[in-house]
Amino acid sequence: MDDAPWPATKEELIDYAKRSGAPLEVEDNLQELEDDTHVYESIEEIWPDYMTAEDFFFDDDAY
Repeated sequence: MDDAPWPATKEELIDYAKRSGAPLEVEDNLQELEDDTHVYESIEEIWPDYMTAEDFFFDDDAY
């Protein structure tokens, strides 16, 4: 979902999830969003604890 067409509405995100082959759980979670007209600016707005690429990298120079 990182590559989704942000900003996007609920319906646009569901469409993108279907076309990109995201797991059905992702589509189910998107279906549970209450506001059909709200435009989401990023995935963090939907899932605040979503891990970004920076969360996966360890800075060896810091230690």
